Amino acid sequence: MIIVKNLRAIAARAFCLAAAAAILVFAAAPANAQQYPTRPIHVISPYPAGSASDTVTRVVMDQVSQLIGQPVVIDLKPGAGGAVGFASVARSDPDGYTLATSSSSMATESVLHSKLPYDPNKDFVNVVLLGTSPNILVASAKSGFKTVADLVNAAKAKPGTLTFASAGIGSSSHMAAERFRLAANIEVRHVPFKEGGLVQVMNGNIDFYFIPLAAAATALHSDKLTVLAVSAPKRVPLLPNVPSVVEAGYPGAVFRFWNGISAPAKTPPAVVQKFHDVTEQALKMPAVQEKLAKLGVEPAQISSAEFAKFFKEDFGATVELAKKANIKPVD
Repeated sequence: MIIVKNLRAIAARAFCLAAAAAILVFAAAPANAQQYPTRPIHVISPYPAGSASDTVTRVVMDQVSQLIGQPVVIDLKPGAGGAVGFASVARSDPDGYTLATSSSSMATESVLHSKLPYDPNKDFVNVVLLGTSPNILVASAKSGFKTVADLVNAAKAKPGTLTFASAGIGSSSHMAAERFRLAANIEVRHVPFKEGGLVQVMNGNIDFYFIPLAAAATALHSDKLTVLAVSAPKRVPLLPNVPSVVEAGYPGAVFRFWNGISAPAKTPPAVVQKFHDVTEQALKMPAVQEKLAKLGVEPAQISSAEFAKFFKEDFGATVELAKKANIKPVD
């Protein structure tokens, strides 16, 4: 009887100790979040220096660094279409000190590769959406196209004859063009380029190109190109005289490339919230908005939960687009 009582007393003490430890852990979490960050934060950019994603991230993170009181270091880890960088973040400690530059390409990479060293939906938490940017439909001046209707009519008159350039299979320029092709119900030929696609259009060797707005800025006023539309729901400030694809009659052709910041799964919600709030504060600053506007980027103002919903919807739409456009995995 004495032994049983002793065992019960030991068990009770063990339970109390475990409960106390749990309380301390939960009590410490908010305190740690309040102190975060106490050292430099590293944002892994899975894309080459100078890419749209890298440039947008640097513009915003420069200001975040000042607001948060710690250096925000952009580490370039390009390779395998972004897989190298994303995989390194997915394996990192979920403490808020290693983040990733996320973008629309997270969905396209899952479409292009049957196996990835990470799961875009399970290995990351969506922290903050930085902004979105449309693509610009440009045609060779030699084509004679003045409107979207001209292009569509020519494509329907001679199915499979017109060509469009892209920066590669699965790139934003490719996906925007496929969305337009399906919306307009036309047959055109895809010609991917690692580089120099815009030059080919300007020379008249390729008929049209859905080039990202940031990449098109230097060529928009060339007399070798005709700007037909933007792949956005409405006109953009940089090109007030250029109609949107919705105005042109093809709402199904709306395509917007997005950039954001993601963290490893299981990163504490309080840490996620703090980084989100500081980044949103940076996005509201006129100097940051001015720089993003010059890149054709519209800043986003949504919560982390809304970003997670946005990511899920964008991912599903990209997978569905790949099926309809018959885009197959390359490996």
